[in-house]
Amino acid sequence: MDFQIRPIRFSDNKEIAEIIRATLMEFGAAKEGTMYYDPSVFTTFEHFQKEKCAYFIVEKNEKIVGGGGVFKTEGLPEGIVELARMYLLPEARGKGIGKFLLQYCENTARDFGYQKIYLETTDELQLAIPLYEKSGYQYLDAPLCNTGHFGCGIRMLKQLIR
Repeated sequence: MDFQIRPIRFSDNKEIAEIIRATLMEFGAAKEGTMYYDPSVFTTFEHFQKEKCAYFIVEKNEKIVGGGGVFKTEGLPEGIVELARMYLLPEARGKGIGKFLLQYCENTARDFGYQKIYLETTDELQLAIPLYEKSGYQYLDAPLCNTGHFGCGIRMLKQLIR
C-alpha cells in the first residue's frame, strides 16, 4: 500500500480545501449549492470535531492527495450518517484508493453505531458515481435532510451491514 489514511489535523485545512475546490472546478461542478461555495470548506478540521464524526486525510508519498469522512448532518434520521467531502486528486484516482477510503469511512460509521450512510453528489462527478453504485448505494428520489448543498442533485443511501 503506497498511501496512508490518517485523521485530519488543523494544519490540513488549507490543503484539503484547495483539493475539494480544485476537484469541483476540474469537473465543472464549482457552482452554488456545492462545497465550492460552502464556507466550512476552509474549516474541515473544526467542522468534524463533533461526537461520532470523523474526517480522514489520504497521503501518498507524504503528499495530501484527498480525503473523506462521516458527518452527523443536522436533520438526518436517527441511525444515519452522511458520507462527506470525499475528494481525490487525479494522481490518486483509478488505483483503488477511493474504494479503500470509502470502505474506511463506512467501517468508521459502523463503529460509531450508524446503520445507514447517506451521500449527496452532483451529475458532474461522474468518476465517483460508479464507485458508489458498485459499493451498494441506492438512489433516492429526495434528500433526507437539508445539507445546504442544493446543487447536489444525486442522493444515495446504503445499509451498513454488521
